[in-house]
Amino acid sequence: MLNFADTPPLVAMPAVESRELIAADLRLLITQIETSMRRIAAAMDQEHTGDPEGSSDVFILDDVTPRYASANAALNACRADLRQALHYLSESSSAA
Repeated sequence: MLNFADTPPLVAMPAVESRELIAADLRLLITQIETSMRRIAAAMDQEHTGDPEGSSDVFILDDVTPRYASANAALNACRADLRQALHYLSESSSAA
């Protein structure tokens, strides 16, 4: 969890520079979300391929796939919203 208590106060800056900083933040968030989505996919793959040979007599009733799929869907929606915000930001900068 991030702690914003020690965040320095915002400094007034030109609108163009401010939009560029916001766009950079949005791109970074999108990258972090995509990294998390890849990690979820890897964890799902590991869950499905982690069965040792000869374990055909063992059945696992608690499947974690729905939780991973739900988390992945939420991240996908968040990524789409961030991309939309980035698009709106670029529209506002081209209108200015």
